[in-house]
Amino acid sequence: MSGAAQPEPGLRCLRAPNPGPLTGPGTNTYLVGEGAVAVIDPGPDQPAHLRAILGALEQGERITHILVTHSHRDHSPLARALAAETGAPVLAFGDSRAGRSAHMQALGGDDGRLGGGEGVDEAFAPDRCLADGETLRAGDEVITALWTPGHFGNHLCYLWRGAAFSGDHVMDWASTLVSPPDGDLTAFMRSLDRLEAQAPRRLYPGHGAPVTDPKARIGALRAHRQAREAAIRAVLARGPARIGALTAEIYADTPPHLHGAAARNVLAHLIDLHARSLVEADPGPYPDALYHLRLTHR
Repeated sequence: MSGAAQPEPGLRCLRAPNPGPLTGPGTNTYLVGEGAVAVIDPGPDQPAHLRAILGALEQGERITHILVTHSHRDHSPLARALAAETGAPVLAFGDSRAGRSAHMQALGGDDGRLGGGEGVDEAFAPDRCLADGETLRAGDEVITALWTPGHFGNHLCYLWRGAAFSGDHVMDWASTLVSPPDGDLTAFMRSLDRLEAQAPRRLYPGHGAPVTDPKARIGALRAHRQAREAAIRAVLARGPARIGALTAEIYADTPPHLHGAAARNVLAHLIDLHARSLVEADPGPYPDALYHLRLTHR
């Protein structure tokens, strides 16, 4: 084995060389088990990372499953090359349109009206789709899929030995981008509850260090989103506003080069608030709309 960290017995972690503002130090690729190995999130399509994954195997080991948390280009593209090298099937919730809510579809998620689409692996197609709650075996290891849409419609967390591989749903180094139509804040908040209900002892995220206190981190992310919602409503209480003005005020302490991503989060909040009849949007809950509070909820 070379180049892999071992967070605990039966688990190895490799970091892809793709650091950046939205990927932190890089994508974490996990090798679960010994002998028969499951790979979680092979990462970006980089030949050097493919060699690192294969080089992390001990003599006689083989990769039997390739699991993908979601189909962003920093998580899924290398799956196909790894499958070609090993013969292992690629497993995920579905392709890059799977799991998208009916509400996002009704808002025109496929016609570009919501914008978004950042970093989507449009070509991704698993060999087999995993159902919510489905359990599989990789050698002696038992892994269960938990559907957690919010960051992405096809996002899965994987439960293992009381821990969870949380993908981009819960990370310790940053909050999660929620960019419609692939991102859905209503689903994100519901998925936080689902993951918390599993009471995982530890989270292994798609980027950054393990989360050693999952309950506290999930609570902090929930509170963060609630604070963003309160800030949006406070600005709108002073009068109608567009997303650009909301972003500039609410994210005043955020570096300007990240305001594009921040605006996508604001849109996600506004779509959620609109669905709950707390704000109105002219002409509808889209990036170019004018938003204002509903008078009946002042």
